[in-house]
Amino acid sequence: MTFTIEESFASFGGKMLKLSHESTVNNCKMNLNLYLPHQYFDPDHKEQLPVLLFLSGLNSTPDNISEKAYVPPSANKYGFAVILPDTSPRLEDEKLKNGIGAGMYLDATEEPWNKNFHMYSYILKDLIPSIRKEYTKLNLDRMSICGHSMGGMGALIIYLRNPDLFKSCSAFAPLTHPIGVKNGQKYFKMFLGADESKWTNYDPSCLIKHYDGPKRPILIHQGTGDQGIKDLIPEYFLEASKGTKLDGLIQLKYAEGYDHAYYFVSTFVPEQCEFHAKYLGLS
Repeated sequence: MTFTIEESFASFGGKMLKLSHESTVNNCKMNLNLYLPHQYFDPDHKEQLPVLLFLSGLNSTPDNISEKAYVPPSANKYGFAVILPDTSPRLEDEKLKNGIGAGMYLDATEEPWNKNFHMYSYILKDLIPSIRKEYTKLNLDRMSICGHSMGGMGALIIYLRNPDLFKSCSAFAPLTHPIGVKNGQKYFKMFLGADESKWTNYDPSCLIKHYDGPKRPILIHQGTGDQGIKDLIPEYFLEASKGTKLDGLIQLKYAEGYDHAYYFVSTFVPEQCEFHAKYLGLS
């Protein structure tokens, strides 16, 4: 068995599973949550269920989205499962403490990070194939991706580089141009080294300029009361999309008065889930 079920909770007619597994990409144990809607357990429901991959933000665990974003009601309404990965390995090594909860959804090349911090490849080459193999009632060929904050950045990175793997992409207050702000530069230098040419592989505003996938909209919600909005710079991403295949397809919606917290995320989860349900063929 690939996954160990650490805990299981009944939730809105389905189940939230807290899982762990040994990652061959990160060379360590990884945690994740998996929400299975009520349709998964219905013997009369024969069709495989599509999936939403939901990436969490800086210093988060799989529990933040699971417990605060209220995704299960929408997952049950439309009939999709939700994969909630961790944001980094959880190794008890003093040398790695600055990266715990801050994997940035990239593949680290610098020591000591390059042994375990490969969150980009972990998602694509380890987690998704493992879920596909073990949870055969899920259809990983009908999958969408979203995320919050650092996870929103991760969703954009993974989607823009692998558009054929996903039916749609959305984000809540994503870090859209990490190489242009101090916090992003700090982590990129730590994980990738001083060669800034490597950084562009994980910067949504750089990646969108070379996007060559389907012409589908990307939905972004951003609170106007977000104290970090000057670092998130969603308008930069919108500007970067001009002249690309996604020109005019970035649906940037400002939410008046909302900040960066899960009160904001939970408010707009139903809208983003409705967006994904459309492209997953569920509405």
